[in-house]
Amino acid sequence: MAKSSRLGLLRNRDFGRLFAATALGQLGDRIIFLALPLVAIAALRADEFQVGILTAMTSAGSLLVGLPAGAWVDRMRKRSVMIGTDLARALFLSTIPVAWWAGLLTIWWLYAVALIHGVLTVFFDVAYVSYLPHLVGRGHLVEGNSKLSAIRSVTSISGPTVAGPLVGLVGAPVTLLVSSAGMAMSGLLAITIRKREEQPELGEHPKLSREIKEGLKFVVKYPTLRAIVLGDAIFNLFLVMYQSMLLVFLEREIGLQSFGIGLIFSGMGCGALLGALLATRVSKRVGQGPVIWLASLVTCPLTVLMPLARAGWSVYVAAIGLAALSLGGVVRVVAQSSFQQALTPDRLLGRMSATARFVSWGGIPVGGLLGGASGSVFGAAGTLWIGAAGMTLSVLPNFLSPLRTMRALPTEKAPEFARWGVADG
Repeated sequence: MAKSSRLGLLRNRDFGRLFAATALGQLGDRIIFLALPLVAIAALRADEFQVGILTAMTSAGSLLVGLPAGAWVDRMRKRSVMIGTDLARALFLSTIPVAWWAGLLTIWWLYAVALIHGVLTVFFDVAYVSYLPHLVGRGHLVEGNSKLSAIRSVTSISGPTVAGPLVGLVGAPVTLLVSSAGMAMSGLLAITIRKREEQPELGEHPKLSREIKEGLKFVVKYPTLRAIVLGDAIFNLFLVMYQSMLLVFLEREIGLQSFGIGLIFSGMGCGALLGALLATRVSKRVGQGPVIWLASLVTCPLTVLMPLARAGWSVYVAAIGLAALSLGGVVRVVAQSSFQQALTPDRLLGRMSATARFVSWGGIPVGGLLGGASGSVFGAAGTLWIGAAGMTLSVLPNFLSPLRTMRALPTEKAPEFARWGVADG
């Protein structure tokens, strides 16, 4: 009985398959996170600004299709969208090692694949977030999000641990084949999920612009949803500035090889795993609202340890700060994702997710460009200082909103077009 209680949703066959598909897909994604920039840095000898552009291309999809993606996904079965985008991402990623073997790989090829992969990821993520309430029911959202965050965190540990030695052994371009295989297997496993959604009902005259406006209005209307996406937007902009120069700092200023870099990113994965394991307990103890801003306030300042580091043991001490950042980030994301899903009516889940992603991820391409420009002017270490300060300031929108004192998830879905602030008390 105790073992069954611990397994919880994992006893559900379909959730178990989504859990396994998530593990495979996220393993591929974590390898991309390390290997793709290293293709540019090590194989193509890209400079700081080119690395920043590559980071921007990876996330530009949120700006290009972020809003219409939600409306399109709300018209389709989410499971089908997840399968199709997983298989397509696997196909495009596989072109990088092929181009490298053929002697055709250029930085422009990387930009193109990064952009296409990013656009497909927008559709996948919107469908993924919208599918969970259908699969497990709203009463199990915190548990479902926590378990999926836990497996994502495990892959955050194993991905860089696998990628580091692989990059050293066969090179970064070939390592991307493992990413491609993981995403293909994720899509194939999702096909075996038996629970089917009903085909969404469309109005007599569905209009994309009206549906996009409806999703925007819903997110902007409620102070809590508005604060969450604004805080995310600030955090993500400065996080990407930080990340765009982190690999440059570690490889060129600290002198770490791919294995050492992989260990540091695995440490971040350990922090994320611990955060996933603690998320439900911490949210209950601290409160569903306060934990969203407290998690960042406690952990973001520790990222200043990295630009203070020098070659030797101090860089691994600084890695503890990055692990703490990951821990706090997962606790925050589990809390706020559960809050957003609980508050949103079923028919608006895709548009809520896409709108939130558009606003909160919209600054990521800008962050990549700013990171590259800042790295060229202030150096990689200077950019890490700027990123650490900005991430810490991202707590302000949530702290100044009703989330500061809201201790529990909403028990009812918000009215879709109530007067300003009614749903938030």
